[in-house]
Amino acid sequence: MAAIIRRDGVRSFVLFTVGGMGLALPLDGVLEILRPPVLVPIPLGPPSLEGLARRHGAVLPVIGLRRVLELAGAEEGEADDGETTAARLLIVRHNGQPVGLLVDRVSGLSAVDEDRIADAGAVPDPSIDADLLAGAILARDGRDGALILDPAPLIERQFSDFGRSPAGIADFGASPQPKTAAEPRLDEEQLVVLTVAEQDFSLPVAAVREVVPVPETVTRVPRARAHLLGMMTLRDALLPLIGLRELFGLDAEVDSTADRGRGKVAVLRTAEGLVGVVVEDVREILRVPRERIDAVPPLMAREAEFEDMDGIARLDGGARLIPVLSAERLFRHGVGDGAGMGGDARMREGEAAVVTEAERAEAFVVFRLAGAEYGLPVAAVQEVLRRPDAVTPLPNAPEFVSGVTTLRGAVLPLVALRRLLRLPEGRGSAAERGRVVVIAAGTARAGLLVDAMAGIVRIPGDAIAPAPVVSQAQHRLIRRIGALESAGERRMILLMDPAELLDMDQLADLLATV
Repeated sequence: MAAIIRRDGVRSFVLFTVGGMGLALPLDGVLEILRPPVLVPIPLGPPSLEGLARRHGAVLPVIGLRRVLELAGAEEGEADDGETTAARLLIVRHNGQPVGLLVDRVSGLSAVDEDRIADAGAVPDPSIDADLLAGAILARDGRDGALILDPAPLIERQFSDFGRSPAGIADFGASPQPKTAAEPRLDEEQLVVLTVAEQDFSLPVAAVREVVPVPETVTRVPRARAHLLGMMTLRDALLPLIGLRELFGLDAEVDSTADRGRGKVAVLRTAEGLVGVVVEDVREILRVPRERIDAVPPLMAREAEFEDMDGIARLDGGARLIPVLSAERLFRHGVGDGAGMGGDARMREGEAAVVTEAERAEAFVVFRLAGAEYGLPVAAVQEVLRRPDAVTPLPNAPEFVSGVTTLRGAVLPLVALRRLLRLPEGRGSAAERGRVVVIAAGTARAGLLVDAMAGIVRIPGDAIAPAPVVSQAQHRLIRRIGALESAGERRMILLMDPAELLDMDQLADLLATV
């Protein structure tokens, strides 16, 4: 039980309320008091875990005290989501790591006389376990009383392994990418499929540095050609943006910025430096045998409009044709001549800075699941496919295995990632946009059912930190977190370990304890 230290006969406390109950924490144990930031949910944690927050470069778990103390009373100004508009986050430290405690309202700071502080047992309150209390502030002279929480046992009950490595589990804070990750075979081409004006195009994965969301603000360039949309900032360097829809003359009458919605920017490395290609979506990563990529027919190859194509991929028995673009020749008729952008030496220097930073970064395939973003090392991802219409059930399989499908003649087990991570089942648009992320390590291979693909992201090493340990199952699967901030947008990406995802027997045993 935490000691109530008295100095000069008084002790300072932070007073707050949860569910209408007056509570307190010693002021010297509270690092910060702030408005609740945007929280990122993390799976396989205790019910009291509201999510993860990032503060001063550190990732910290946030506990909802209403859930911990089972206090459901509403307060004035309560919002529809159950939290109050006056909610605050109290940052404390446990085992050397910060933890956020979400409370309904902070009443203020108070210097309490020694004779008003009593042991927890002196003021019994059956609504709160006495083991969670460090004492009580007695009501006197018109001043309200409060129960003094002891944060150590409260946090310990939620995260028994927080702040230390679980038994038998190594420190994965700086774990490298799996050395057994399968590399593309020499007779296959790995392609990123881009959607432009409801048509599919592709680029070799090797030519795509990363895929990021279109920023809210794009700086336009005066008197530039229609396909030169402007510039954005990517990790403190300028990146020129090219509209592929405008470059190809597809649906050109639609405004290039107003109708883009939540588009994607595929960052390509070319002889001119880094160039951002703006598309509507990036939905798939495919591994296509080279024998199924045909050359452009000679009649079309003579035309200048087709010189930016390396070939045409034949999929689904020839029912689906996807042009394969060349990153080097793509901009010859627009960007390469310096129209509007190419002549700016300062921009090229900025692009070089981005390349240097990118070389020190790790690349991840990022996908969405239940409102959060997850990442897997690019080297471990073989391809990203559309979700199959039919799945064959697999008898006696773990409950998180949806069944099997075939991929180029081989059987592929499908892991329902929502079930594995104890997340609610997806419905409606989430199921319709679903994708299968095919991962491999050694001879093992599996398809992960996810909600949607977010893109390919390169995360600098200094933006990757160990994930807080909220449970052993979580620590096995999600060992690191990537935190990015660009143009005012903050992203927190939960980085998964592909080798652990492929160990079905261990997963079943581990999740049996969750």
